[in-house]
This record gives sequence, structure tokens and C-alpha cells, in this order.
Amino acid sequence: MNFEDHVQAALDDLPEEIAAALANVAVVVEDENPDEPTLFGWYDGLGPGRDHAGALPDRIVIYRRPLERAFPDPEELQREIRITVLHEVGHFFGLDEERIDELGYG
Repeated sequence: MNFEDHVQAALDDLPEEIAAALANVAVVVEDENPDEPTLFGWYDGLGPGRDHAGALPDRIVIYRRPLERAFPDPEELQREIRITVLHEVGHFFGLDEERIDELGYG
């Protein structure tokens, strides 16, 4: 499996109701954040139930290079990709860093 496949597998494992809420969210893989090259992921958007008129679509970005650098073991990398995807999905639903950490996705 390549990196993008692992991201897709994490999304495919989401419960149906959560996956449905993400239907209009772009989930993309980029090499790294130019301003924060150690960042694993980023959520940018308004979240569900908000008026998106005139706004760009919500977006979750998973950064390949920092994850691959931090987790060279393939099994550990796969686990951390999943955690990062779930972390950013949590932000989409309005969870803050503290709550995400409490849930084990920090």
C-alpha cells in the first residue's frame, strides 16, 4: 500500500454517518506544510452545519514527508496516518486539541 492508500483506508473505515458528513470535504495529501514542515495534518474550513455560501470547500490535508520522517517503520507509519486522519476529522467536527488528545488522537 502506498501513502495515499493508507489515507483512503482510514477514511473507508469511518462509520457511515461520519463518512457521509465528510462528503463535501476535500481530503488531500501534500508533501509538507511550507510554514510548519513538521506538521502532520491540517483542517481548514467551517465545519458541518455552517453556511458555506461563498466559502471555499472544507479541506483536510495530510502531510506525507513529516509523517514518513517521524515513522520510518511501515506499520507504525500506517497507524500514524490513521491517527492523523482521525485527528483532522475531529477538527472538522469542532473538537479542540484537548478533546482530541483525550480521545487518543493527539
